[in-house]
Amino acid sequence: MTSRAGEAFSAARAVSDVEALLAVDLPTGGVAVSEGDPDTGEWTATTGDGFRIRPIWESDALTGLYGTDWTDAEEAAEEKLALVVRELDRQWGPHRPVSMRVPLFRDQAGEPMPALFRSLCDGDCYGDLAVWGPVSAATTDGRWIAVSVNQCDGDAPMIMVAVVSDSPIIEITD
Repeated sequence: MTSRAGEAFSAARAVSDVEALLAVDLPTGGVAVSEGDPDTGEWTATTGDGFRIRPIWESDALTGLYGTDWTDAEEAAEEKLALVVRELDRQWGPHRPVSMRVPLFRDQAGEPMPALFRSLCDGDCYGDLAVWGPVSAATTDGRWIAVSVNQCDGDAPMIMVAVVSDSPIIEITD
């Protein structure tokens, strides 16, 4: 699914990956483009007008897991996200939750939404976001950061993503 498949989880590496997003160039204008590893074709990032989405961890596939085993795998992924969120909270202060419920329903109905949320939905990244911003770094000021974890279907791996945006990441409410 992503270029992070097979990597062991490391909260320190995930936090470092999130911090590195503060320094990436973000395009102005244009449509969102998904990027893949040239050798495997696995998803590496999606870049659009003023934002970038990147996988920072991928679990093993959940093929053959049912009941409590599946629930345990989901809870383990949520615990990994919580470790990353706690560290980022220490650095940037408390995060704000941003629900993906309205974007999910808009996606299912084929309704328009901001490009960042459209790209998250197009990548099956429906996990609620933990958001910080504006965040300042040595190379840039005023960027917004978000992280989430989700799964696109029953057997697929859990995927943790990070988002950087030059615009506020705010909840869609209608």
